[in-house]
Amino acid sequence: MERRKFLQHGTLAGISALALGGLANTASAAEQPGAKENTFRMNYAPHDGMFKNSAGGKFLDQIKFMYDQGFRAIEDNGMMHRTPAEQEQIGSLLSKLGMQMGVFVVDTGNNWKTSLASGKQEFKDAFIKTCRESIDVAKRCNAKWATVVPGFFDRNLPMGIQTAHVIDALRSGAEILEPHGLVMVLEPLSDTPDLFLRTAEQSYEICKAVKSPSCKILYDIYHMQRNTGNLIPVMDMCWDEIAYIQIGDNPGRNEPGTGEINYQHIFRHLYKKGFKGVLGMEHGNAHPGKDGEATLIKAYRQADAFEI
Repeated sequence: MERRKFLQHGTLAGISALALGGLANTASAAEQPGAKENTFRMNYAPHDGMFKNSAGGKFLDQIKFMYDQGFRAIEDNGMMHRTPAEQEQIGSLLSKLGMQMGVFVVDTGNNWKTSLASGKQEFKDAFIKTCRESIDVAKRCNAKWATVVPGFFDRNLPMGIQTAHVIDALRSGAEILEPHGLVMVLEPLSDTPDLFLRTAEQSYEICKAVKSPSCKILYDIYHMQRNTGNLIPVMDMCWDEIAYIQIGDNPGRNEPGTGEINYQHIFRHLYKKGFKGVLGMEHGNAHPGKDGEATLIKAYRQADAFEI
């Protein structure tokens, strides 16, 4: 399943907020009677459409359903395309339920062809513009994270020059976001070899060079399994720069238990490391309809039932 199915319109870059020590799960402020009984041990975040057969087509109704099933966070790549009123409604409902807003994607409308690696001023300007616009969106929906994809390689330039261009652009973005306590999370992807950012190690190098609490890593387990494998050791090496994690089994990019990744082992590892941040469920449903949605929830119950 290609990432564009989750991004709606594709992406260049985005912002998100998470200070280095801010991996905390804020859910629980508005826990309702009996809610803690079925709350997941880890903070998994479904997305719009994942439970549409069970809860209906309205995202607000889906969020309420998610809460009832024990989820305490959501993510919404397409938040930028919602009206300000809807963004505020989502933020208000999340606050009322004590749920956390995960990543949203800031879309420059160019589906990765806008490349920070090229060093072109027009692309850097577009990135800066989206950073500024995203601040209000984040405030409306209480967002603390959003995804950054620097775009495609520029094959006419040496790799070192491209990397310097990306670092320069991200430093400019961080200057805008940092006063607002917002952090962009860089996501290495596996969708196409044309993408500049491919590994967590590469992202780590860039974050260290940017030197800002507003520039961190989104570690998508699905993409990293496809690109490099060695999931837990690489995660540990990059740990101090990782601010957000996403889930998807491989092959197929569906819920845990449908592929080759031992998610119960990974979740146990994250739990023992003290990770209390969001685990975005950026994947599809392996089976259709209400039964498929029930199967997905069961899969998370099983993966979340790791031994401590």
